[in-house]
Amino acid sequence: MRFSVIICTYMRAQPLLNLLESIREQSSLPNEIILIDGSTNFETRDVIASLNQANVQYFLVDAHHRGLTKQRNFGLSKVADSTDVVCFLDDDTVLAPDYFEQLLQTYLAYPDALGVGGYISNESQWEVVPENYAPTRSEFYFDGYKKQDGSRFVLRKRLGLDANVPPGYLPRFSHGRPIAFLPSSGKTYAVEQLMGGVASYKKAVFASFQFSTYFEGYGLYEDADFSLRVSKTGPLYINTRAQLAHYHDFSGRPNAYRYGKMVVRNGWYVWRIKWPNPNWNDRLQWNCLCLVLTLIRFSNTFTTAHKKEAWQEAWGRTIGWWSLLFSKPKHTNSK
Repeated sequence: MRFSVIICTYMRAQPLLNLLESIREQSSLPNEIILIDGSTNFETRDVIASLNQANVQYFLVDAHHRGLTKQRNFGLSKVADSTDVVCFLDDDTVLAPDYFEQLLQTYLAYPDALGVGGYISNESQWEVVPENYAPTRSEFYFDGYKKQDGSRFVLRKRLGLDANVPPGYLPRFSHGRPIAFLPSSGKTYAVEQLMGGVASYKKAVFASFQFSTYFEGYGLYEDADFSLRVSKTGPLYINTRAQLAHYHDFSGRPNAYRYGKMVVRNGWYVWRIKWPNPNWNDRLQWNCLCLVLTLIRFSNTFTTAHKKEAWQEAWGRTIGWWSLLFSKPKHTNSK
């Protein structure tokens, strides 16, 4: 299978260099690497110019094409016609040596797959447990593995607001458990959501779908939007053997207030992509969870070292929530 890699970057020259070094060491090498740089300086361009890496195409885009979804759509316009699979990578990831090999083997094992996601290996600590293990309230259990649950999920359990579908699926009231709650079992799992920075899709998918231009700039949840739309037409999978590390470089991210506002408004947008007509109970649960999560962020003002960021994000969530009364996001025609 011929595959292309698209990397969208913004003001992250050193993390991008680390990623490219890990691509160079892959057991299966991409046919082309397409770098779409939205930076407002030339640091990344100069780093790329100093590399001697085959099959790299570099594009420094202007303000018209800047922003994650715009850069991804721009990158897709540069993909070779002969490509079978398009892989997307965040610029602050580092790949295990067989990452691409494992992704491609998944497409061979599951010929019906429209997309396959990789597995972030440095964010969760899982423990194998006996069959019929009964987890405590502070633990999350899935497929023979357990991990400590985050405090917000423990609270959701107490309030009866925990997700009622497997990780990687979106409940009718949204607020599901993300891919990070799938264990490092070495198995391949069916999902309906892929994380954008560790995702791949068959090139044929892009004859019918594009990334939504609703998501501007940082593009929070654009990956959920895209994969949920694609999943309505065919299966998606996560291969937990296709591993990489994600280092969450904070350069290039929006301020905490804007981030908090996006969490709520973009979250509402994605919820209605999957469930355009939720019933009153689902609406109530969605709003209750927004309130609970906002209050948690306000409380973090007193419990974390990043007090200012927690306060700003909480206010962003609050303003984003109230803004839905007067101005709901409008869905774009992105299929």
